[in-house]
Amino acid sequence: MVRELLIDVYLLFYKIFFSINNLFPLKNKIIFIITFEENAIFLYKEILKQKIDVQIVFLCNTSILSTIKENCPDAKISPLNTLNIFSWLISVYNIATSKVILVDNYFAFLSTMNFKRGVTCIQLWHAAGALKKFGLQDKKNERRSKRAIKRFQKVYSKFDRIIVGSKKMEKIFNESFEIPFSKMLRTGIPRTDFFFDENLIHKTRMELKSKISELGEKKVIMYAPTFRSNELKNQKVELDIKMLYENLKDDFIILLKFHPLVQNQYEFNYSNFIYNMSDHKNINELLLVTDYLITDYSSIPFEYSLLKKPMIFFVYDYTYYKNHQGIVDSYKQIIPGPIAKNTEEVLNCILSMPIENKDVTKFSEEWNQYSTGKSSKNLATYIRNQLNNNKK
Repeated sequence: MVRELLIDVYLLFYKIFFSINNLFPLKNKIIFIITFEENAIFLYKEILKQKIDVQIVFLCNTSILSTIKENCPDAKISPLNTLNIFSWLISVYNIATSKVILVDNYFAFLSTMNFKRGVTCIQLWHAAGALKKFGLQDKKNERRSKRAIKRFQKVYSKFDRIIVGSKKMEKIFNESFEIPFSKMLRTGIPRTDFFFDENLIHKTRMELKSKISELGEKKVIMYAPTFRSNELKNQKVELDIKMLYENLKDDFIILLKFHPLVQNQYEFNYSNFIYNMSDHKNINELLLVTDYLITDYSSIPFEYSLLKKPMIFFVYDYTYYKNHQGIVDSYKQIIPGPIAKNTEEVLNCILSMPIENKDVTKFSEEWNQYSTGKSSKNLATYIRNQLNNNKK
């Protein structure tokens, strides 16, 4: 009850100041409101490449501020959650005066904003697919208030377009956001362009080789679990690292990549075998050098499948996660790899799995249907057309 009251007060301030700033005229401006950087960076570079006459503003999480500044030097950049009142007021002004608004997550303050005619709000979701339930399908909604659910619906109603990479993802957004199929924008996911850029791929591999000497000498396993809401500050590593070391050390190394929301950093005693790469921002770069992916309910497989390499789904807590977090009903039919419930099963999968897998190829063709290397170009062209139309 107290939490809902605080949220209402917080949103009231947004509503008041947005209404005031909404009196100012719209500008030829795009604002990115983001918590993840990859999609935004690829799109930003394509906008510059097409020489679109537009001002670009980033409103982003503090965790990605430095990455955005490094890759988008000509843009105006502000922190998303700030206690600096002046910075906050500038951010509200930029939202109110932008013709195109791109968001990559759920932001409660959108529920308070009535955008002018001529504004296009685009949901550029931070994942290429989904194995977990989210939005109005989220299992946690059973424990939330009706007021909270109504607020979610208000936010989703602000989306004029939703970027999709496949027809399958269209259906998920339709159910999760209650958004009609007519609002789906079939450009593909910008960050997947990375896997089609041979020059960037070569450069990335060389840079990673300079950091990890075993790359190229041994096969690489990456373990990338999704976050557990009850383990954000102390996520467990359920894999028996000692068992893996004793059986794989001669031919393999392991890269550990936690979800960005997980705060802790693990240290292991198995040098030259396991590397904690959680500080490495761009997981797609790590996927390039990965021979076997071990994951669970994460969205990583959707992009990794573009490389046509094998995956193992380590779901030791399947029943619990399904009941408390929520997993898509057809999870076991969707995933393009074997399920393992313990380290011994994971080990057996690694030692017996072929590199080529027709299921992975089919999975990629279905879920990356529109992501064919031109997603950033497609989306930038759409935005340019929207800006031009709004000049008329």
